[in-house]
Amino acid sequence: MTDITFVHTADVHVATFGDLVAELAPELAVRHVVAAHLLREAVRLGSVTAALGEGVCGELLAAADGAGLVACTCSTLGPWAEVAARRTSTPIVRIDRAMAEKAVENGGRVLVAACLQTTLAPTTDLVRAVARERGRDPEVDVLFLPAAWEHFERGDVDAYLDAIAAALAQAARSAGVIVLAQASMAGAVARCGDLGVPVLTSPRLGVEAVVRLIRGLGTGG
Repeated sequence: MTDITFVHTADVHVATFGDLVAELAPELAVRHVVAAHLLREAVRLGSVTAALGEGVCGELLAAADGAGLVACTCSTLGPWAEVAARRTSTPIVRIDRAMAEKAVENGGRVLVAACLQTTLAPTTDLVRAVARERGRDPEVDVLFLPAAWEHFERGDVDAYLDAIAAALAQAARSAGVIVLAQASMAGAVARCGDLGVPVLTSPRLGVEAVVRLIRGLGTGG
């Protein structure tokens, strides 16, 4: 049995999440599923439609076969991970929830930075939902960086991360905490220097939460 099955929408995430599990919980067995077509279709449509969402659920439920837990690493698809979770006894989680929880705990104005239009609503909705659960009502704003995504699509990761870092340096002055909506944005943090505010990313926070959950269930190892 696989302890954690990650469902990604880009090959680049396999190493990122595999390395984090190897660091934080090397005893856990990991499998990776890359379903890039799901994000491509969401971008083509402009959102995750109901029909596409059912396809996302199908992919996640298939990944749950033989897994202790399924983690969806794509923020665009995150809401449908929650739908799929209600259809199986296997835990299915969205990797960005821990990041949203940390942002709300931090307090102050939350700035959600994203390079892809389809991830803006899912991430801001998640932050607001977590805030409501905790009886809070933070100001939530967005920083949309579509030009940076063009670098990513061309495979120029350095230019992608540099563009994000430059934009964050300008935007940090008025934020209480910055949330990087997409897992692919995490590498920009090391290029930012000290912005004076926390910059949160989903991979490490998400994997830490997943490992705690697996260990709490007593299914790992």
